[in-house]
Amino acid sequence: AGRLVALLAVMLLGLTGIFARLAVLQLRDQTSFRALGYEQRVHTVQLVARRGQIQDRNGQPLAISVEALDIYADPELVVDPIGEAAKIAPILGLKPIPLARSLSGPGTFTYLARQVDMALASQVQDLNLAGIGFLPSSKRSYPSGPLASQVIGFIGIDGIGLAGLEDQYDSVLAGVTGERTQEVGLGGEQIAQGVDLLKAPEPGDDLVLTIDRQLQYQAQAALQRAVEENHADGGTIIVMDPHTGDILAMASYPWFDPNSFTTKDLATGGRNGALVNAFEPGSVNKVITAAAAVEEDVVTLDERFTVPWTMQVGEFTIHDSHPHPVEKMTIGDILAQSSNIGAVQVARRVGSSQMSSYLSKFGFGRTTGLGFPGETPGDVPALSAWSDTTLATLAYGQGLSVSPMQMASVYATIANGGTWVQPRLVRGTVDPTGTFVQAQPSPAHEVVSPATARTVAQMLASVVSDGTGLAARIPGYQVAGKTGTALKPKVGAAGYYDDRYVASFIGFLPAGDPQVVVAAIIDEPTTIYGGVAAAPLFQHVAQYAIQRLGIRPGRDLPPLPTAYGHR
Repeated sequence: AGRLVALLAVMLLGLTGIFARLAVLQLRDQTSFRALGYEQRVHTVQLVARRGQIQDRNGQPLAISVEALDIYADPELVVDPIGEAAKIAPILGLKPIPLARSLSGPGTFTYLARQVDMALASQVQDLNLAGIGFLPSSKRSYPSGPLASQVIGFIGIDGIGLAGLEDQYDSVLAGVTGERTQEVGLGGEQIAQGVDLLKAPEPGDDLVLTIDRQLQYQAQAALQRAVEENHADGGTIIVMDPHTGDILAMASYPWFDPNSFTTKDLATGGRNGALVNAFEPGSVNKVITAAAAVEEDVVTLDERFTVPWTMQVGEFTIHDSHPHPVEKMTIGDILAQSSNIGAVQVARRVGSSQMSSYLSKFGFGRTTGLGFPGETPGDVPALSAWSDTTLATLAYGQGLSVSPMQMASVYATIANGGTWVQPRLVRGTVDPTGTFVQAQPSPAHEVVSPATARTVAQMLASVVSDGTGLAARIPGYQVAGKTGTALKPKVGAAGYYDDRYVASFIGFLPAGDPQVVVAAIIDEPTTIYGGVAAAPLFQHVAQYAIQRLGIRPGRDLPPLPTAYGHR
């Protein structure tokens, strides 16, 4: 009997403990355990917003987003890591051993692959493997591959713009991420009548560029040919509307394919050299010297300058591109024959203060206002640091640096009657309802009078008809432009290389009613002169622009006075 009493007492004591523990769980710890259970059952996943397209000016897609899936694993639910890895790896192109480690690692979530094409992801889904899950995602695709790739840029694995317009306009394109919260069971299945909350993602806007896809293609093809034929290191091409500032084509060779690239590809072809690279422009800069002189009325058009082939300025001897006897040249002749000595004489009439002012008015020393990532402002010496040598070298485009876009804008200023118009790459946006919202017109300011611009255009037309730009001529059209051949400054040292040049030709047409500006720049060609290496590239691209844009010949500008007497 005593043993029974003792056993009963022990049982009662045990039951009392159990009831006490149940009371604690049900009363004191009820809230915390309920919360823990809720956390285990309820999962929230991010819903990626549709990223807006990037389109050319005519609505042709240059960047789109296609449906994809992110594939993940919950290692705690994976039954056979090695077996599952062996099945998944061949489909996704992964190595089985590292994949097995991921499937058996710590934690409850690990990505196996991101932005997987739907066709491949469906093959993994069909395996029905324990612990493998899928999240909706999207993959960026660039239908035209390397076409305008340096302008468009690319996005990262998390869908964030990392370069180019994808970066600059990321907040416009990205939209707003949504989320879905669901209550699921141990196997990942949704619990009927459980929590199911949806916050729908908001799609991003489409970006409509000023780029013309067809013109861009032809410009890139012509640029690549020109670089290869001249055995050059690279080159840049820009096509723009001088009146609106619209950039119709822009590229630097080499480029890259945003659909598939390596770090090396980005290092050699990822930069939008038209905006982020600075170079010393050389003789194409003489257009500013001429415009300043005409606007300030410090020379007359029939005045003859006495021009030797060398000149001593301070401690330096400046010379023209080739020896010649002392010649008589008008300002038009100086531009047509690209005389450095003549340009120095004209710049001395203008003076340092006014020359500095005009360089600034034409947009040098600051970015264009495009806001493009990494855009260079170039470099212009502060007026306080100028010497006689500075004025002389700046007159023919050495001793300062500019971007190709800044230089193209100078010629656009002359082409549109003396008004500098901020270049632009974006025409507007299209919101999710399909409504087109036009971008604001580009800011503008007058640099020289329409009369001065017309006079300088006449000078530039003589460069092509009778000067150094003969290779830029186009039958039936009067072309205005200027050649440039500039020594490259040494990297990390003073002075210039004596065998490395940048050759350029920048111009517009038709000269009497300009509709398009084309800037052609070749880096380190074996045929060093702008009239030989770059002018044919200008001609080829300008001829296609005539066809593509429907440009009519218009009326020719009359010739200016010349000391040579053959015009």
